Amino acid sequence: MMVRNSGVRTYAVHSTLRELMQQTYDELKKGTVALNPGCRVLCQLASTLEDADGWAAREHGIPDRSSHESGHLLRKMPGPAGLPDREEGLDRCKSLSVSYWNPYWRLPADVCGVNCLLESSLSEGSDSFVKKPSDERSHLAVVACGPRLEETLNMLKSAVLFSKKPLHFYIFAEEELHNSFRDALKSWPRVVQGHFNFTIYHITFPKENEREWKKLFKPCASQRLFLPLILKDVDSLLYVDTDILFLEPVEHIWALLTQFNSSQLAAMAPEHEEPRIGWYNRFARHPYYGKTGINSGVMLMNMTRFREKFFKNDMTAAALQWEEMLMPLLQKYKLNITWGDQDLLNIIFHHNPESLYVFPCQWNYRPDHCIYGSNCKQAEQEGVFILHGNRGVYHDDKQPAFRAVYEAIQKYPFGENMEASLLQPLEASLQTTTHTYCGRASHLLTKRLKQSIASVQQDVTKRR
Repeated sequence: MMVRNSGVRTYAVHSTLRELMQQTYDELKKGTVALNPGCRVLCQLASTLEDADGWAAREHGIPDRSSHESGHLLRKMPGPAGLPDREEGLDRCKSLSVSYWNPYWRLPADVCGVNCLLESSLSEGSDSFVKKPSDERSHLAVVACGPRLEETLNMLKSAVLFSKKPLHFYIFAEEELHNSFRDALKSWPRVVQGHFNFTIYHITFPKENEREWKKLFKPCASQRLFLPLILKDVDSLLYVDTDILFLEPVEHIWALLTQFNSSQLAAMAPEHEEPRIGWYNRFARHPYYGKTGINSGVMLMNMTRFREKFFKNDMTAAALQWEEMLMPLLQKYKLNITWGDQDLLNIIFHHNPESLYVFPCQWNYRPDHCIYGSNCKQAEQEGVFILHGNRGVYHDDKQPAFRAVYEAIQKYPFGENMEASLLQPLEASLQTTTHTYCGRASHLLTKRLKQSIASVQQDVTKRR
């Protein structure tokens, strides 16, 4: 039998790398060596090994893991499961601020930093002596088209202001908005930028039906339906509309993923709490979830389960996977749906109710919850966690209480005392909105916000 020399080389490098990693680890425990010098050697050896392993994988027909489009073993826990694309000709241990690439997860393949030892490409493939830290990031996606730049930035700002754990933003936007997003986020103070990283994507739909999907309901809104298929290396994701404002840390809603049972793959709030003013139960011409339907403006997803599940449907006796089902579903119901992709989600979960986790209305609080009087009991008890200013209420005078919250966050200067520069101006503005039902319930908008601000200010005091 012929033995390939490259296979021998792979074994030799693998063995050498293991020995060096063990030696470096032992010395680190003794405190006799710093991490960075060993890191550079480890990076070079790992690079050699990856090149050899890559050849072996190609020989056996295994897809290249360096590509976002390739197949891979999907993780079951929240977080991304793959490395970013590698660029040819880059120095593997190039200098790059580790704060941009979040230290809680694997560094890019072309970057050598303080986590190089722990995040080596080999630590996943064998019985490693080092336990990898868990991914503590919350992964947040948004789709922005047309005049939604400032609204989206304000949503991202609210996420950063109150969250204590790191964030990764997945921003899907029209090409003309890319530079504006990039410039705006990079203009934020460096200490703020250290709490998040971001990736900007083009709007992407299936080529054969691109125009039909793009114009469904609002421009680009249906992009969310394709996130499990586009972000193949991301296990779990929180999708929000651009008109969302976080009034408490993002990691709190992210933690709901741990409450999913084995069949649940998404979480959303009901469209209405009061059936007498519900849309779906009074006007829908298609199936919908539960008694009043669901609202998809805040949607928590285990995308691995989306990709794996076969969904029951009313188009065929056979269960269909996500990518197989979307276009036939649109073709069947496109003349009967009003709210675009949200209606399609209602149809899907009508037939697959076991797959949905329903969270309370304070996680997706809209004018409907107060316009005719308060009808969100959970918000009355605990306050509003996430504010959803749908129907453009941040930008007109129909619901001044919602607009007051939006403008208070927008005007707040990073680094200033939140109580003095955000909460107090907001409370003063809300006092002028009591002529509306939502204004009379405005204490619900600040109840949880006060707790979030107090927690942030307490952390600031401790650091001083």
